[in-house]
Amino acid sequence: MNPPRARQAIVNILIVVALLVIFYAVFIRPRENAEPWVISQVAAAAREGNIKGIDVLDAEQVFITLNDGATAKARIDPNSSVIEQLSALGVTSEQLGEIKLEYQNALNLQMILTGLLTLLPFVIVIVVIYMMLRQAQGSNNQALSFGKSRARMFTGDHPTVTFDDVAGCDEAKEELHEVVEFLREPDKFIQLGARIPKGVLVVGPPGTGKTLLAKAVSGEAGVPFFSISGSEFVEMFVGVGASRVRDLFDQAKRHSPCIVFVDEIDAVGRHRGAGLGGSHDEREQTLNQILVEMDGFDTDTNVIIVAATNRPDILDPALLRPGRFDRRVVLDRPDVKGREEILKVHVRGKPLGNDVELGILAKATPGFVGADIENMVNEAAILAARRNKKTINMPECQEAIERVVMGPERRSRLVTAAERRITAYHEAGHAVVGHYLPNCEPVLKVTIIPRGMAGGYTLAPPADNVWYHSRSKFMDEIAMTLGGRIAEELVLNEITTGARADLEQVTKIARNMVTRYGMSEKLGPMIFGQKEELVFLGREIGEQRDYSESVAEEIDSEVRQIVGEAYEKARSVLVERRDKLELVAETLMEIETLDKDAFAELIGDKKEGNPPENAPSQATPNRGKKPRKSTGTEDASSALDLPPAPAPA
Repeated sequence: MNPPRARQAIVNILIVVALLVIFYAVFIRPRENAEPWVISQVAAAAREGNIKGIDVLDAEQVFITLNDGATAKARIDPNSSVIEQLSALGVTSEQLGEIKLEYQNALNLQMILTGLLTLLPFVIVIVVIYMMLRQAQGSNNQALSFGKSRARMFTGDHPTVTFDDVAGCDEAKEELHEVVEFLREPDKFIQLGARIPKGVLVVGPPGTGKTLLAKAVSGEAGVPFFSISGSEFVEMFVGVGASRVRDLFDQAKRHSPCIVFVDEIDAVGRHRGAGLGGSHDEREQTLNQILVEMDGFDTDTNVIIVAATNRPDILDPALLRPGRFDRRVVLDRPDVKGREEILKVHVRGKPLGNDVELGILAKATPGFVGADIENMVNEAAILAARRNKKTINMPECQEAIERVVMGPERRSRLVTAAERRITAYHEAGHAVVGHYLPNCEPVLKVTIIPRGMAGGYTLAPPADNVWYHSRSKFMDEIAMTLGGRIAEELVLNEITTGARADLEQVTKIARNMVTRYGMSEKLGPMIFGQKEELVFLGREIGEQRDYSESVAEEIDSEVRQIVGEAYEKARSVLVERRDKLELVAETLMEIETLDKDAFAELIGDKKEGNPPENAPSQATPNRGKKPRKSTGTEDASSALDLPPAPAPA
């Protein structure tokens, strides 16, 4: 039994016993100690008027209550009543009338109620004293519990998550499988002189399954698992974080071998000396205690620390050195094969239609992480239920992909005829330019139906995650991004605010080409400007200029030249194929949406380049490269992000 509950039960039993003792002392014990009388003594006292009442329980128990409160006990002849026997002994009817005579059982209802009313003041006093003691005890416990760890402990007897529930990260699973073997069979490694890793740092973007992988390690190892968030260490009181760290590791040592999982460790593991309120704040005390517990003098225990973060760049170097976090497991965005394996995990137990092909869905979701795929499968199931279907079919899956990326369709949005025409030509400009430029991805869908915050969009996702971008590819993508604005200018002789985000993205890409990727022939292969970042805040706050004003003018000139070159390239495409632009725009105004096949049939010319294999008719972009999406007059289009960092050669 839980010790606090056991103490509470004992206190409750003692209270009940005390009340019973009071009841016995007030009502039962006085009658047991009553003075024994004979019936003649009772008659004499009645003639003198000294009797207040007579309670007759039976012939053997007749209790006489005198005027002074004293109690006597007598016996009577069972063959006649007490009134008859007293009358025979000379007690008149007037004298009997002054005596309260009652016939009752040993404990009748009136006696019980009388006893309870008598005990009520005692009960109130006891309850008040008890509540005061509990409040004082609770305050003390609350004050002392600040330093206790709030980690949740899970035993390894009934694992809910194993490595079979984690997909798309085979290398990470292999690394952590060795940790499981360390905990299962430590002797095999100790005989070879191997040291059990002190800690494993799981690094990856949000949604890649860091927490899920830690749970799988616990389930596979079958050992106790302590889970806590980094933000749960630090409170408003000084010293609480360090105290909780000590308590957590004390619990872990008592349950050794075990795993301690610290989620979002960057909450307490940031660089020391970078705090806004000084260099020795509460967070740093907590980090110091973690460093000591992980690799101090008393570390000869089979306790493995698994921590997760998506900001390893801001962690303190002392936390990352060997002896503390010996291993760093990287969870990246899954590739096509990994996404297909993740899809297989999330469709378990769901009724899929015969037309659902997980391989095609995996190719249609480049850049999706595990959380995105789980959300996509759930959205597909919701759509199938909304349409009263018994199975999840391919159309629901394809629409769910677009819902995850762009949001739900907004067919009820009121759009004027003029805005509808602007949106149609804007999206047609993106699609036509992207179709005829060789380094742009094939257009898979064009629509003027509002979805999410966009009034229309053009989908041109890459075949898979893109690690390297060439200069020519950047130039063609900038040209495609500018295609919507140029189409408005050519056909409508007017420009609108629909290209606001297009221009923002174009400027960002062109400036990064010059200052980050060294793609300017005039300035050469150099990086200009150093990013400034407050480690304590964990975000970039600006750029430190390490170049002169003349170089800044040259950078602006190069950016302007790149954008102008791409602008002229897109303009020449649309001027040369004006008929295709008009055809696509008029068709969009008529049927609102063109998928891959309909667009290819309408445009006539074959795409110059290599389209993705078996791409679905409705595809979606990845998170590294967002969809071409444009609006009529409010939101802008073309959200083209920078490519991910190149992989090491």
